[in-house]
Amino acid sequence: MSAGKRPGRSGGRIALGVCAAVGVLALAACSTDDSGSDSGASVTPRPTAPNASDFSGEPPSALASSAASKKAEVKESASAAAESASERAHDFEASVAADVERNRQEFTNALKDVDGQGNAMSDVSLTGKPLAQTNGVRALVVNITNKTDKTASYAVQVDFSDSDGKVVESKVVGARELEPGEKAQPLAISSKPPEPHLTAKIAKAQRY
Repeated sequence: MSAGKRPGRSGGRIALGVCAAVGVLALAACSTDDSGSDSGASVTPRPTAPNASDFSGEPPSALASSAASKKAEVKESASAAAESASERAHDFEASVAADVERNRQEFTNALKDVDGQGNAMSDVSLTGKPLAQTNGVRALVVNITNKTDKTASYAVQVDFSDSDGKVVESKVVGARELEPGEKAQPLAISSKPPEPHLTAKIAKAQRY
């Protein structure tokens, strides 16, 4: 009888082994695919779009737009500065021209009622400037020196005459409030062409 039980015990062990092997094979079949990769043990999640609210700053297009805007602002600012400088220069020139015109009118009025050549001919003289230095413009330096012991203003008329002695142009210049011994050198500039030659001389000089 014992001999008959042994085969039964052995057959039970064999049955258990077969079941275990079948179980292992079943697990292997569930956990692997044809490529041998482990598809049942882990699952790769599908990528999702990032949440825009997680980012700080501006997107590239906005940055480019901002940079372009800044560049435009700088260019506009430079243009405005250049325009402002031009306006200031124009205003300054206009102011200087206005001062020159006022002074010229004052000097003209000072000479208007002068008898003869005036009272200051000995205080003034002329110095010519080469045409090469003035780009062909006829200009003379009117040297004025206050030789008195009091502050004085001067008005000087310079006449330009042709070869026949005919005055073809007159210029009035002067200097205001020169201290005793002080000098001034305004320019008498002719609007006539350099040719034909003209002769310049002091026609009147008045101290007032």
